[in-house]
Formats: sequence, C-alpha cells, structure tokens
Amino acid sequence: MTDWTETELSALRRAYASGTTRVSYDGKSVDYGSADDLLARIRTIERSLAGTMRPLPIAGRAGFSRGDR
Repeated sequence: MTDWTETELSALRRAYASGTTRVSYDGKSVDYGSADDLLARIRTIERSLAGTMRPLPIAGRAGFSRGDR
C-alpha cells in the first residue's frame, strides 16, 4: 500500500478544481487520463487517510412482501 500525504491530496484537489489533469507535487509530475481518473484518485486517498479503506459492497439483498401472506 502506498503512503499518501496531505501534500499530494492538496495538489490533486487543486488540479481538479482548476480543470487540469496534470498534477505536480514534491518534485513529481503525473498526468491523469481524465477528470474522472483524478477524482477517483482523490477519493481513494481520502478514504485511506481517513482509515476507512475497505471494499464497498457489490450487491445487497432486498426483501419484498405482498402483505397478504
């Protein structure tokens, strides 16, 4: 697992807010394919830094009742 920093997260947020997909921080530079890719990276880092990195449920189970049984 990669150790992300608040510096990287801040740089990603600034790039997303300005509408660019090229991010530079700590002497590094990364080009993201799209704004969606950039946003996905932001969300991943936010979850990791918050300590809630866990797989999201794929599907749920719904129950239905017609009321007459």
